[in-house]
Amino acid sequence: MTEKDKGDRERRERPQVKVTDKRRFRDVGSPEGATPSGESRPELPPESPADLEQELTQARAQVAEYLEHVQRLKAEFENYRKRVLKEQTRAVELAAQPLMVRLLEVLDEFDLALIAADLQPDIEKFHKGVELVYAKLSDSLKAEGLERIEAEGKPFDPVLHEALMQTGEGDGEPHVAEVFRPGYRLRGKVIRPASVRVERT
Repeated sequence: MTEKDKGDRERRERPQVKVTDKRRFRDVGSPEGATPSGESRPELPPESPADLEQELTQARAQVAEYLEHVQRLKAEFENYRKRVLKEQTRAVELAAQPLMVRLLEVLDEFDLALIAADLQPDIEKFHKGVELVYAKLSDSLKAEGLERIEAEGKPFDPVLHEALMQTGEGDGEPHVAEVFRPGYRLRGKVIRPASVRVERT
């Protein structure tokens, strides 16, 4: 028997060992409680009633804590909303204060004019006094952005003018022939259109 035959015989007589690389197997997708080879995993011991009671107590404590936190946030937001509303109201009130101060001066002038008219009834002086008060009032309102809309003789504009009457039977463009009540803009915005008579020529 040659050396080669002996080697072949020894290899055949040796027990065969099968090697499996377990790193190739992963648990992803394996049924719960099963290993990659299909063997069942040992089941975990069931939780005792005491453990379940403890978990329930902890969960209730967490819920109470979260509820308290949400209620506190709600109260803080409500306080913030009220404070902002109060500040906005206060800002609007303060914004009107400069105008009120100017109008008080005009009111004082009216008081003086009425007192003077009672003491010395002089129509001419009273008329001049009223003109001065009117000028002061007009200046005060102009300082706040109020301006009169110039209407008479202007082309009719439905944004600036409110036509109460229409006269003339011509085919020309309508224009304002007469102003019944003046219109005003406040900071460029029309707050009252002028009431006018429109005429076509």
